[in-house]
Parts: sequence; C-alpha cells; structure tokens
Amino acid sequence: MDGLAHAWPQLVVLAEVAAAMLLGGMIGYERERANKPAGFRTHMMVAGACALLVGLGDAMLANFSRLHPGLITADPFRLVGGVVTALGFIGAGTIFRPQGQRVEGLTTATSLLFSGAIGVCAALQQWWLAVGATLLALLVLHGLQALEARIDAKAQTNGK
Repeated sequence: MDGLAHAWPQLVVLAEVAAAMLLGGMIGYERERANKPAGFRTHMMVAGACALLVGLGDAMLANFSRLHPGLITADPFRLVGGVVTALGFIGAGTIFRPQGQRVEGLTTATSLLFSGAIGVCAALQQWWLAVGATLLALLVLHGLQALEARIDAKAQTNGK
C-alpha cells in the first residue's frame, strides 16, 4: 500500500498530462484537417509536455521541501515563464515567409502556444479553463475560418 501512496501523486500528474494531450489534440485535429504544418500529434505533445513540466515542478518542490524543510522557496511563475519561452521557440519554427510572399504559420504558432497554456491549466487542475479555452480555440480556428471565407467571397464578388 505504501508503494501506491508514493505512486499516487505521479499517477495524478500522468492523468493531467493525458487530459492535456486530449484537449491539445482537439486543437491539433482542427489544424491537421486544415492541412497546417503542426497538427494532431504536435499539439498533443505540446500540451502534454507543458502539463508534465508543471507537474514535475510541483513534484520537485514537494520532494526538496521534504528533504530540506524551510530551505526551498518556490516561484511558480518562473516555471510557467520557462514553458512559455520554450513555446515561443517552437512557435517561431512554424512561422515562415516564402520569398516575396506574405508571412505564414502565425495561426499555427499561436495555436501551439494556446495548446501549451491549456496544458498548464490541466496541470494546475483548472478544468473549466482548460476545457473552455479548448472550445474557444476551436471556435476561433474553425468557426471564424468559415466567416473569413464568406467575407472574402463577398469582397471578391463586390470587387468584380
């Protein structure tokens, strides 16, 4: 039973990672269907990695506080700041500008950042935020794409 008590916090983090991956995968699936460079698996991995990193930060704090009581202080904002920096690096890799053309990949980069933030929400057990943000992202990515197409079609019709 003692082994289960020791494993329980790890299993909780693993469940948070799985939930983050599921939610990130929903966004990634939409990107995949839109034939964008970062799709289903990438968004799942980004959301899961963010949840795992935040979960590990919590586990490290608990472990070191137990070993060295009163010696360790925590700043959770630094951990999230590091995660955001890593996401910026990943997102920058999806943005490109073919010679003489407009910049592409910005929406994919922001959807990766958004998936990472959802992973952080899952790690912090902010389930309403995680699920609500996922639904909002899907509304923006999918719902507004249809609206943009209608506006573009109307503009082309009026321009002729």
